Amino acid sequence: MRLSDLMGSKAGSNAALEITGITADSRDVKPGFLFAALGGTQTDGGRFVADAVARGAVAVLAERSLSADVPVVVGQDARRCLARMAARFYGTQPETVAAVTGTSGKSSVVWFLRQIWAAQDLRAASLGTLGIQGPDGFSAGSLTTPDPVALHRDVAALADSGVTHLALEASSHGLVQRRLDGLKLSGAIFTNLGHDHLDYHRDRADYLNAKLRLFRDLLPTGAPAVINADDAAAADVTEAARVAGLQVVTYGTGKADFRFAIDEARLDGQTVTISHAGETQTIRLPLIGAFQAENVTAAVALSVSLGSAFRGSLAALPELEGAPGRLHLAGSKGSAAAFIDYAHKPDALAAVLRTLRPLTPGRLIVVFGCGGDRDTQKRPMMGEIAATQADIAIVTDDNPRNEDPSAIRQAIMAACPGGIEIADRAAAIRHGVSLMQDGDVLLVAGKGHETGQKIGDRVLPFDDMTATRAALEALS
Repeated sequence: MRLSDLMGSKAGSNAALEITGITADSRDVKPGFLFAALGGTQTDGGRFVADAVARGAVAVLAERSLSADVPVVVGQDARRCLARMAARFYGTQPETVAAVTGTSGKSSVVWFLRQIWAAQDLRAASLGTLGIQGPDGFSAGSLTTPDPVALHRDVAALADSGVTHLALEASSHGLVQRRLDGLKLSGAIFTNLGHDHLDYHRDRADYLNAKLRLFRDLLPTGAPAVINADDAAAADVTEAARVAGLQVVTYGTGKADFRFAIDEARLDGQTVTISHAGETQTIRLPLIGAFQAENVTAAVALSVSLGSAFRGSLAALPELEGAPGRLHLAGSKGSAAAFIDYAHKPDALAAVLRTLRPLTPGRLIVVFGCGGDRDTQKRPMMGEIAATQADIAIVTDDNPRNEDPSAIRQAIMAACPGGIEIADRAAAIRHGVSLMQDGDVLLVAGKGHETGQKIGDRVLPFDDMTATRAALEALS
């Protein structure tokens, strides 16, 4: 593909230059590639231009003038330029692409939306933290929103395989870093705004502003913006959507276009009534938790807003499978039950504990920790939540990364008086299981679907589900 096909008039005198690939990682450069030398939070891509050229790069995209032995194209917003170039290079996209943003619930909503579409005989896929799940299989991922080149490559591959409907997660990092630019979005969902990523964003207002970019800049006029009416940030999101000329659609427990109410909740599921435009239907969901019902309603709202029939969308709900690691039953010990959940943020941990409390006739036990090299403010917050909402709190290591694990635990313990500190995560889980008596519920929180623990520069094999089941089996 010629440079002019990727960049239009910005290609200048180098318009006829043939480009065989695009990357922002010099290690991935092959002969004929364009290398994007982007500035980052930890390093500057300009440092790797010489390496990229040595590997065969024939052009460089940069945010400023650079010295190189190949043409350098300077883009005022190089990240946005890279994403749009990647979209042009890979070419195809599914007919319907929906993005989901918010602090919590993104993975579950895209997981549910894919299943709702698939139940209507649509070839659907989901993309995000849990990887790519499509009609032809699954591939693991590591980022909520992949880098723009990988994202557009994967999106094109899905379209080429016949996928017509794609639901993907839009993280605040991905939105700020322009990773989704170039996608032809059909609609979007805002789930909620909680406390997260304040190690990256200046403050809560900056964090919200990153989320709002999805509605202000990326959705086409008239597209549905599905907004959680129960969230404190709903008014700000609604205003941004209306100013952008979007079709505002709300969901929630109060006054909303799609309203849900929980009629009965048990440890094996819940009965939920969903209402829309004068129609009401009661469904048995094989999922527990008000937040799960909320996420399901969000998915239904966008499905209907994008053309599906209300009852057709609801028909999929009794057979829904929960997203991996999201309030997933690991096993039982007598009448006691153990669950795994990805909750690693204050709001998420509080929501899961609030869900389990009324369903727990005995004691509520929680095993959790906090990640290193991340927002330090949430550590005492999560400690306080565990101390006030659980009967027994066991504080352990999560993904300490490059921080001192004991310092992370102490920051949590300072707000969790009476908590039990056990550094080794497997030992902490075993202790939690050993404490279980009839009627108790154990929650192992923080890692969910993850199968590795990040300690320093290593990723050691570790799976909360496997560790919890092993502990349960050892006592059987």
